[in-house]
Amino acid sequence: MNRGWYYAIFFLLALTSPVLYAEATISIIIDDMGYRLALGRRAVNLPGVMTYAFLPHAPHSKFLAKKVHAQHKQVMLHQPMTAESHRNMGPGGLDMGMNAAQLASVLAGNLASVPYVEGVNNHMGSLLTQQKSIMDLFMQTLARRGQLFFIDSRTTSASVALMEARENGIASASRDVFLDDDRSPLMINRQLDILVRKARRRGYALAIGHPYPETVDVLEARLPQLQAEGIQMVKASVYIADKDQKRLLWQASLSPSPRAVKN
Repeated sequence: MNRGWYYAIFFLLALTSPVLYAEATISIIIDDMGYRLALGRRAVNLPGVMTYAFLPHAPHSKFLAKKVHAQHKQVMLHQPMTAESHRNMGPGGLDMGMNAAQLASVLAGNLASVPYVEGVNNHMGSLLTQQKSIMDLFMQTLARRGQLFFIDSRTTSASVALMEARENGIASASRDVFLDDDRSPLMINRQLDILVRKARRRGYALAIGHPYPETVDVLEARLPQLQAEGIQMVKASVYIADKDQKRLLWQASLSPSPRAVKN
């Protein structure tokens, strides 16, 4: 059989296989933290290893971020960026007209406003994340801040943020599922099911949700069940490393075995 056909068939079988990983890894990020104190407290206390993305300069970000850190969970900065709708970003937003010095100053202030930050993802940003030049500038600035990772929230399918993060050597990944675009418990449960199916098929998947009462209700009920079923929950930073390792194993499985050398 032609080698190209062999790889095509192998890849198709892998994609259509219902279960590739008996134990799959998921990461769930709760965005928009810092404004809702009571719901924020409930979100922080969700079972399992969770990651929380805090809006800069929000009234409860520092308090809740300290609670997250005390529970050995993970804190991120939820960096506001310009949307196509030009909706108000709130404090600490990045926009198209910023130069390098302005961008660095805003980012530094945002990072200082949230303690224990280990990574960054974009809040809104459907316009800004499409702009290669400013995304490159943002990632260069982020890289100079040290060992921060980046998650592309993918608020637009045209985002180049993940590509620019990788080109600047930043540990990175992108969102697979939004849990609560539709806040009905039925749809949140369905989105959670989609997340699990993706994770079982390829070994890993990442979701983003929000501190809505409906989302917190569903996660409080479902997360212990998922963990009992062998779904491993990890911090976003650990997820990136796990994903990259599994991707390398996948690529290795597609590589032809080395031929014996004839002397």
